[in-house]
Amino acid sequence: MHQFELERVPTEIGTMLLATDAQGRLRALDWVDYEARMHDLLRKQVGAVTLVERTQPSLARRALEQYMRGDLRALDALEVEHGGTPFQRRVWAALRTIPVGETISYGELARRIDLPTGARAVGLANGQNAIGIVVPCHRVIGTNSKLTGYAGGLTRKQWLLDHERA
Repeated sequence: MHQFELERVPTEIGTMLLATDAQGRLRALDWVDYEARMHDLLRKQVGAVTLVERTQPSLARRALEQYMRGDLRALDALEVEHGGTPFQRRVWAALRTIPVGETISYGELARRIDLPTGARAVGLANGQNAIGIVVPCHRVIGTNSKLTGYAGGLTRKQWLLDHERA
């Protein structure tokens, strides 16, 4: 069984949940109103997990607080660790290459990982990303430039995109 430390971080768009491992790597980022989803994704990716409340702020928390205050590069070097399949990890790595303030379509993301007909598979992998914001699944939009699903809700997705474009 894995044990991760949990932090609850108040933000202007809701309470953010951060789970870090013993090495300080970010393992999950979600929202308090989607806590069950976070537990489910962690279970699917790494197996049984126990979350204990963290007593001191993590590096991940500090970086995310800086990001939320406007330092959009604060997340660039933040260390993350994923479970998931090799394909999912490939998609998630590609997400981290989307520049701040830009968006791409699922089809474009599929092309970037040399799977030109894999937009649907990329979308499914995107939806299993347990580390939102840092692994910026919010930067992927529909082909018609419309906002599409975001596990934290479309209102948060729009806020994040507006924040990054400011």
